[in-house]
Amino acid sequence: MTDYFVQAFIYLVAAVIAVPLAKRFGLGSVLGYLVAGVVIGPVTGLVGQETATVQHFAEFGVVMMLFLVGMELDPKTLWAMRVRLLGLGGLQVTLTAAAATCFAWSLGLPWQTAVAVGFLFSLSSTAIVLQTLNEKGLVKTEGGRSAFSVLLFQDIAVIPMLAIIPLLAVPGISGTGTEHGHSSLSLVENLPGWAHGLVVVGAIVLVIVCGYYLSRPLFRYVVQSGMREVFTATSLMLVIGIAALMSLVNLSPALGAFLAGVVLANSEFRHELEANIEPFKGLLLGLFFITVGAGINFGVLADAWDTVLLLALAVIVGKALILVGLAFAFGIRDSEGWLFTLGLAQAGEFGFVLLTYSTQNRVIPADTAQVLSLVVALSMFLTPLLFIVYDRMVLPRYQKASNEEAEPDEIEEQAPVIVAGVGRFGQIVCRLLRANNIPSVALDHALDQIENLRRIQLKSYFGDATRVELLETAGIAEARLLVVAIDDRDRAVSLVRHVKQLYPEVWILARAFDRGHGYELREAGADDVVSETYYSALELGGEALTAMGVHPQRARRMTDSFIASEKAHEDQLFDAWRNIEEGIHFSPRYGELFMKLEESLGHAMQEDAQRTVDEAPAWTPPRNNG
Repeated sequence: MTDYFVQAFIYLVAAVIAVPLAKRFGLGSVLGYLVAGVVIGPVTGLVGQETATVQHFAEFGVVMMLFLVGMELDPKTLWAMRVRLLGLGGLQVTLTAAAATCFAWSLGLPWQTAVAVGFLFSLSSTAIVLQTLNEKGLVKTEGGRSAFSVLLFQDIAVIPMLAIIPLLAVPGISGTGTEHGHSSLSLVENLPGWAHGLVVVGAIVLVIVCGYYLSRPLFRYVVQSGMREVFTATSLMLVIGIAALMSLVNLSPALGAFLAGVVLANSEFRHELEANIEPFKGLLLGLFFITVGAGINFGVLADAWDTVLLLALAVIVGKALILVGLAFAFGIRDSEGWLFTLGLAQAGEFGFVLLTYSTQNRVIPADTAQVLSLVVALSMFLTPLLFIVYDRMVLPRYQKASNEEAEPDEIEEQAPVIVAGVGRFGQIVCRLLRANNIPSVALDHALDQIENLRRIQLKSYFGDATRVELLETAGIAEARLLVVAIDDRDRAVSLVRHVKQLYPEVWILARAFDRGHGYELREAGADDVVSETYYSALELGGEALTAMGVHPQRARRMTDSFIASEKAHEDQLFDAWRNIEEGIHFSPRYGELFMKLEESLGHAMQEDAQRTVDEAPAWTPPRNNG
């Protein structure tokens, strides 16, 4: 028992140290988990023999992930994906498997082994790709949706692959037995083909029917108990039961969980299910990535490092070439095409399953399987680096190119007000000006924002407001007011400083992201600075006071007192901020002044409360009797 505690502690310590460091350096959590596994496994030897067993357990994180992904879709959405699911996914698996088979056969492997190798490298890592896309918020992009379609088809394709592999046995290759593989318990092992098919169809129908008709009464029954932990247990029971059923009929547990998630997509218990399963999914996926890193056999890698490295690069480059062609054929252009290509250009976790199964069934020799296992692990290890290449090289290049390709608009008119930046903040300013018949010229270097304004018939022009010639064309020399709402901290400060130096008579209103940015804008010369969250937070704070029983009129006076107190100490705080030594963001002097501000604010609120005790009748917020 002590050994289990020690090993669990080692795994958790590795994750706690490595993942935050990787995130801090912009490398992503997946690479952090992989590096943690390498450190505690091959490098230090703290874990080792139990890695394969832990990996089989941790693969359940993939099952949970696909269950949650399924709940984000509904049958209509899934039907709308059919072209890319079958067309894009089917072509990717077929073409990649064929190319890898030909390559393996050309190296002298038997054709049966070559076919199994083709199956192996036609798959990509569902765990790494979906986890990274979720982290980066890229799931809803065209490239992300296309990648998901391919990954889903790959999970489906694993089923016929597992059925074909036993037919590819090569005479002369000895099997390794089943003790190291998955459980051999099966409901269809000795059934004839027609009965096997009926059992599989019955299992799928059972998942759909139970998910649609029985899950709701079950969850209502559990909710009535009022025990949150029982709902969590029920959620886990549901996913584990589906995974077990799919395994018993030789189907992919991940596919069954995804199907159940789709069935429950419109359930009223969907959000509670997600909240209960998400922590387990994240922990198990992290554990899975650690085991991939810990499972790298450095002995075999040292003996055949050149072969492993060349094969891993060949896998990535070969798959990337096929994916580029498919992206072009299916109209996935520019940065989305690169996201699709770089995201799927690796082998996947199901490759370990196929390798074990192929070795057991005398299709791939054990020594070859060890090398191929390293190739799979190394290609997965390199995947986060491919996403970093996309983030830091590909995406900025296309964003810059899209803006540079479009020539700045010819500004046909000038106005007394120039609005630089028309995102969610600047648009409101433009609408308010128009509502009061005040002419304005709006500038932004993002085409999509300009198009949004044109749809609501607001005069706007494409161009970089920090460029001198564009500002002059817009009439900055004659303008009375410049509103700076650029969605970039440094460029906003630079623009304010530039305009104030050349046109000091222009009044500048600037949007700040936070208090520190507001000070930077004020120091650059802005005449008035408003934090983008300041007044909305005050409004919400006033509503919170009202909800807690404070009369609405008094709540309004209290927010006004808050504003007055802030303004009274604004200059002092600004001066203290200017005297902070370079590189220090919070000096003792600034902290002392800020605490005095808090004390002054508290006194102002108490005085207001004392004045209004007899001014208004007791106020109670309306109750929701629904």
